[in-house]
Amino acid sequence: MTIADALRVPPGPVDLSSYDAKGTPGFDGDKDDGKAALAALADPLADLQERLFADGRSGGNRRILLVLQGMDTSGKGGVMRHAVGLFDPQGVHIKAFKAPTDEERGHDFLWRIERELPEVGMIGIFDRSHYEDVLIARVRGLADDAEIERRYDAINTIEKLLGDTGTTVVKCMLHVSAEEQKARLLERLENPEKHWKYNPGDIDERALWPDYEQAYEIALERCNTEAAPWHVVPADRKWYRNWAVAALLHETLASFDLGWPAADFDVATERKRLLEQDV
Repeated sequence: MTIADALRVPPGPVDLSSYDAKGTPGFDGDKDDGKAALAALADPLADLQERLFADGRSGGNRRILLVLQGMDTSGKGGVMRHAVGLFDPQGVHIKAFKAPTDEERGHDFLWRIERELPEVGMIGIFDRSHYEDVLIARVRGLADDAEIERRYDAINTIEKLLGDTGTTVVKCMLHVSAEEQKARLLERLENPEKHWKYNPGDIDERALWPDYEQAYEIALERCNTEAAPWHVVPADRKWYRNWAVAALLHETLASFDLGWPAADFDVATERKRLLEQDV
């Protein structure tokens, strides 16, 4: 079984309570094994990323968009450092979406998303994404039911279009438990070196945990398509979370089966010219 198969959300209604946030689907080892497995992916990922980059510079249309969603403290930043950090930064485009600006509010919710999509040969990372507009919007009543339904359909349409034009969308919901979130927030409060990571608003959002969980379940069901399926990544164990996302990206890149682009010049002639050059 691939890691994608182990984490993929099946079609139909979603019940997040049935997913073990401490689980390690697709991996049999412990923490030390997980860290070693993550480190072992560094060289294969570097090779596959370079092939993707070369393909993009040689007329290919492949690219990857990794969408990271999750409750506060689920570890989007940790995934950036430990999993995405294995890539050459020159081939990665990262965008962290915050609350919409006044300019962004003047456009459809997908306007700011379309401006940040990865170019050919690149790996794009969305730290939060277009899904904020059906999660927070539902929980906080920022849009009515009809508008939120329209947004689900718009998301499915654009993700299908992305797939049809060469972008593989890898969507990960980092699934942290309420108990683990509480422990991580307490750690931030008790460690002066982590006070900068704490936001008093996190407590207000945490009070709405059941509403957010329901909003996630609906979004996972409504936008879980063949073109862009959802994966639920257990996030209580940080080492597993990081390995799982890296492994998903490795499987995705390997599935492209990219070779190296053929030279568009005569290699022998260029070698002769170089050797004869008196510099």
